[in-house]
Amino acid sequence: MAQTATASQPQQNQALPPDEVIFGRSEPMVAIRHRVEKIIAATIPVLIQGESGSGKEVIARLIHQRSPLADGPLVKVNCPAIPGTLLESELFGYEKGAFTGAYGAKPGRVEAAQGGVLFLDEIGDLDLSLQAKLLQFLQDGQFCRLGGQDDTRVELRVICATNRPLEQDIANGTFRQDLFYRINVVNLQLPALRDRAVDIPDLAAYFLEFYDAKYGLKTKPISDQTLSLMQSYGWPGNVRELENLVKRYVILGSEETIIAELINHNQTTLVPKLVPNSPDGRISLKRVTREAVRELERQVILKALQANNWNRKRTAWALSISYRALMYKIRDAGLPPNRSDAR
Repeated sequence: MAQTATASQPQQNQALPPDEVIFGRSEPMVAIRHRVEKIIAATIPVLIQGESGSGKEVIARLIHQRSPLADGPLVKVNCPAIPGTLLESELFGYEKGAFTGAYGAKPGRVEAAQGGVLFLDEIGDLDLSLQAKLLQFLQDGQFCRLGGQDDTRVELRVICATNRPLEQDIANGTFRQDLFYRINVVNLQLPALRDRAVDIPDLAAYFLEFYDAKYGLKTKPISDQTLSLMQSYGWPGNVRELENLVKRYVILGSEETIIAELINHNQTTLVPKLVPNSPDGRISLKRVTREAVRELERQVILKALQANNWNRKRTAWALSISYRALMYKIRDAGLPPNRSDAR
């Protein structure tokens, strides 16, 4: 989604996309939405797990903005971005003279999050020694600055996010089991974008509108053929990768750029089959990309039919097209109209 404030400062409330865009219509995200709605009012810890770029920070901001703590700050700590030797002082602050170079007292991010949310991004990267100190803070609700004598109590909500399998890290001895239980009161497991391909058209339309408004442009909507290609792509960078792709399309204004990039990344075995040997070495990029999209669209429709037990109405809904359009595409792709004919 849209970029957030600098990690070193409290983040102000920012406009979030509509729920229909954040959660979409896929079953995994509908389940996430229902769970989020149940926990918003409570200030219990939340652990958000999912691949990089899957929208963990967006969910954290949504929980903050709709909770009783919405008037307080959202303070993000990007754990891997701060060296382990500095992270403790960044979290808990320090007093003058606590270490060489500490010429004055400085509050930490925990104090800055008073009355709001402390968002610990990629908590799986915390050193074991700091995990112990964080656990102590979560248990007591108070801490002591480095070099200080007095404890400070704060009231806040802690939301953690990670792309790591913490259960495996616990087994490997790199993450504390007691800390995991403390932060994992409610768990939200975000699906990868490839597992919620039905949401891609809505996400792409949102990003198109967002960047059109940002750059003062009026870009042509992405065609159904290209959307079908996008739905068949693996999206290793998830929603963030989709956002960047649509941003490039808005700036460059060429769908062929999208098609060529997706085919290059995900369909390396398909292109040679579509490119005939030519005596003079010349090929038609337009023809190759057109045929590639047609072949990929055929594969997407076939997978969707199989996933929906060949129910064409449900398949049309899953692909965000009309029933009539689906029937046309089935005939055009040479697919059998019924499951019995496909055997």
